[in-house]
Amino acid sequence: MNRILTPFLSILLVFSSCSKKKAEKQAEVDDKIIQTYLSEKGITASKTTSGLYYFIESQGTGIECNSYSTVKVAYKGCFTNGSIFDQSATTGVTFNLQQVISGWTEGIPKFKEGGVGKLFLPSALAYGEQGTNGIPSNSVLVFDIHLIDVL
Repeated sequence: MNRILTPFLSILLVFSSCSKKKAEKQAEVDDKIIQTYLSEKGITASKTTSGLYYFIESQGTGIECNSYSTVKVAYKGCFTNGSIFDQSATTGVTFNLQQVISGWTEGIPKFKEGGVGKLFLPSALAYGEQGTNGIPSNSVLVFDIHLIDVL
């Protein structure tokens, strides 16, 4: 039995190691893209340990939310070249922060109700290698956020 499992486990470790290195390399690429974008736009943003960058234009004065909150947010999503790929109505859209991309789950709680700002998502916190509906794989995304309501 050991003769069968040992090669299998070795192969699994190699694939796991390759996948981790690939993810680390992509994170470095994404970080450079975000830093270049911020520099070109003259934006000073904060960075989290996950690689998310955020800029708070107005903190907001209302209720704080957390990663489990249901919120109403008006947003505009674009690529770093400025092309818009999605946008809500100015009245916003309601959703639970557990039902969205991880960059929003982490980033939106940086604002209080009424807050306005931007989230700069590395691809791993957005749609990663898969991409989706017109968003290519490994895309860095920029979101204008207005946290209208915490429900």
